[in-house]
Amino acid sequence: MTSTPDAPNARPDDTAAAASRIPRIRAWLFDLDGVLTPTADVHRHAWSRLFTPFLEATGAEPYSETDYFAHIDGKPRYDGVRSLLRSRGIHLPEGEVSDGPDADTVHGLGNRKNIVFTSTLHEEGVAPYPATVAFLDALADRGAAVAVVSSSKNARPVLAAAGLADRFEIVVDGAVAAADGIPGKPAPDTYERAAELLGVPTSACAVVEDAESGVQAGAAGDFGLVVGVDRGVGRDALLRLGADLVVDELDELVPFLAAPSTPDSGEDRA
Repeated sequence: MTSTPDAPNARPDDTAAAASRIPRIRAWLFDLDGVLTPTADVHRHAWSRLFTPFLEATGAEPYSETDYFAHIDGKPRYDGVRSLLRSRGIHLPEGEVSDGPDADTVHGLGNRKNIVFTSTLHEEGVAPYPATVAFLDALADRGAAVAVVSSSKNARPVLAAAGLADRFEIVVDGAVAAADGIPGKPAPDTYERAAELLGVPTSACAVVEDAESGVQAGAAGDFGLVVGVDRGVGRDALLRLGADLVVDELDELVPFLAAPSTPDSGEDRA
């Protein structure tokens, strides 16, 4: 009898059911930061560089690493600003998207963060997770469709910097969401748009996320599978928020994929 690989982490009663869905997934919809590339680290550093001096100047409770996961991670930039300010009881005018980075408005702070992020990305660089590249290679061998769904408006530059741009024809990022009026995560709409652009029913798509708001987005839609990647949120939290299974690295899923298609043998046919 052929043995089967152990299923990735999931709720004990759902492990086999979740793993059994993987071969039927036709399209994989990936978050960017923390799933494809460790730009979540760059974002964390940029948010800290933004809010540490700002909160110190206002006399509010100092910024901490837990603030990123609780209030910012996975959300559109301005929503992250609003959530963090709300946690400190700070009220700023909304301002306009065109506000300069020196403006003490929600949009001004968000635009200031983007400048800090660009500077931090230039200083630190970015490379894809090796295990994620291995998983992308396995998907390419099997002819699976892929897309990137990110709240960041910097998704395409980050993909290019990481050498992944040619792997993703479909990118639904913060710029696309803003231009088309699509609600951001934790709403499922950006993931639904990616599925639509790929021409694959959501029920045949997997959402791959590391952020709380992203997992919530996947759980809120009619997707075939929601995979949580634990980059710091925690396995139990990701499962509680709606992940069907949780992995530490995406190559753990390779043994559960459908066998790659094989070319014709070349034999003559009548």
